[in-house]
Parts: sequence; structure tokens; C-alpha cells
Amino acid sequence: MTKIQKILFNHQDEKYGDFVAKLVPTLPREKFIGIRSPEFKKIIKEVHSQAEEEIEFFMNTLPHKFQEENTLQVILISEIKDYDKCLSSLEQFLPFVDNWAISDVISPKAFDKNHDKIIKKIPEWLEDEKPYTKRVAMLFLKKYFLNEDFNPEYLTWAAKIRSDEYYVNMMTAWLFAEALTKQWDAAIKFIKSQQLDPWTHNKAIQKARESFRITAEQKEYLKSLKVKK
Repeated sequence: MTKIQKILFNHQDEKYGDFVAKLVPTLPREKFIGIRSPEFKKIIKEVHSQAEEEIEFFMNTLPHKFQEENTLQVILISEIKDYDKCLSSLEQFLPFVDNWAISDVISPKAFDKNHDKIIKKIPEWLEDEKPYTKRVAMLFLKKYFLNEDFNPEYLTWAAKIRSDEYYVNMMTAWLFAEALTKQWDAAIKFIKSQQLDPWTHNKAIQKARESFRITAEQKEYLKSLKVKK
């Protein structure tokens, strides 16, 4: 057991591990140490007390054995202030992301003011064979590019995706549902022309109709656009 694994296990809560494992059905129970989210603040302080070489060894020794090691990896990546270094570290890690709970917490601070750079990587990630790399790409589109940096072309990229992976299709649906709340005129064209696969199309409509940011009239119109699978 490595020094960092020992730190993680010192914060173990096995009952919580039983609980959280049920939320990530694509991973077996033994992948979870069982660590509550608030404990990671203490863990980060303990990890930063280690030698820099120990942290670098941890971040470069992939894949990790436990889910919580991946959580720690994401936190450490998110702390990197230099954009290029942060991107490099993220791209090293992305091939080993194997579940939604890790992909959905990837949110490096260095990306917040570098939208012009990160948008250049998204088409590449959308075409990646790894499902959670695709999911992260769409997560970034949803987070960074549905407001002032929006371009309808970005929705075209996502609409072209065809996947057998539930967690890819669900994120595509969430992206378009969110786009309907923020960029209705552009997003509704993709729904009207049925550019998504039927399951994702209907799920996007469902999620959008659940939003309080969609008017009653828009909800009824979306309902009329549902397709038979």
C-alpha cells in the first residue's frame, strides 16, 4: 500500500462505501474505499504534506485501483493553475476515467478563463473511442459554451454522436436539454429536424420539460416533438 493509499484508508467509512457503490453500478464494490466528500479537505492537506515526488508518483501511476484515488486525482488536477500543465495532466488521466461519478466532477479552474483554448480540444475528445472522454467533452460544452461563448456549431458536433453507451447518450440529452433552456432558437432546430438518435431525442425533451426555465407553451411544443423509438 502506498503512502497516499494509507492516507485515504485512514478516512474510510465502509458503510458509506456500500452506499456510494450503489450509485455507480458500472463498478464492483471492491473499487470503493468508502470516503465521505467532506473528508477530502483533510485528505488534501495530508497529501500536500507529502514530498512532491510522492504526489507526482501518485498522479503518474495510472490506472488507480480505487475510485477515491481517481477522485483525489481530479482534485489535484483541478488545483493546477497553469492551463497547459493542467490540460496535459487531464489528458493523461482521461483514458482511465471509467464512470460518471469521476467524469462529472472534472472542472479545472484553469479552464474557466481559457475557453478559446479548451474549445479546440473538444472535437478531438468527442471523437475519442473512450465513452467517458466523450462525456467530459459534452460536460465542458454544457458548462462553458451555452452562454456568451455559444456557437450553434458546437451542438452540431454533439448531435453527430452515436453511441451504445447509456452514460454518453444521457450526457448528450442533458446538453441539449440545457441548450433548450439557454439557447432555445438554436437548440430547437436540432429537435425539430430529429438530428439526435430517438432515445436521446426523447430524453432531451423529457429533461427540458422538467426545467422551470422552459415556459408552459414550450413544454407543450416539445411534447409534440417526441418520436416513437
